[in-house]
Amino acid sequence: MPAPLPSDGSTAESPAGSSAEGAGRGLAVFDIDGVVADVRHRLHHIEHGRRAWDAFFDTAADDPLLPEGAALVADLAARHDVVWLTGRPEWLRSVTTRWLRDHGLPADELHLRPAGDYRPAPRYKLGVLRRLAPRGVAAFIDDDDLVVRTALDAGFPAVLAEWVPRGRALRRAQDSDGRT
Repeated sequence: MPAPLPSDGSTAESPAGSSAEGAGRGLAVFDIDGVVADVRHRLHHIEHGRRAWDAFFDTAADDPLLPEGAALVADLAARHDVVWLTGRPEWLRSVTTRWLRDHGLPADELHLRPAGDYRPAPRYKLGVLRRLAPRGVAAFIDDDDLVVRTALDAGFPAVLAEWVPRGRALRRAQDSDGRT
């Protein structure tokens, strides 16, 4: 089970000897899909052997807000700078930024998967977390247990968002297909 976030406003030490101490407010790094955005309405595009990726992403603007995730963002934003780390493709940047703003979420820093990058989510996200480490990663929240486990193994303070069940199609998309 992932370690809980510090409740006293303190930050955890980042890997590679980079401490959040002295790095300002530190970063609260959030995934989007399954953490603040409910993707269940579009999973039918990638279930039962289908892999209609364009259709899956075309309706991302219609994702309902997940109140549990939004509440956690608001709580951590009081103490840390919010950074988004998603497996969504880069071509969804404007849609994703608009969705975040429309739902009252900070949209200042957004890391999306570069075009042609189909690495499994744990490898892709760990690479971004390592680039963010010098700024002090105080918390990382993701709905993918393999991503969370990889982050924890690398020394990042990570928490599993468990408010939306992850089905087989989304797990395959994230962990095998490198699509979200």
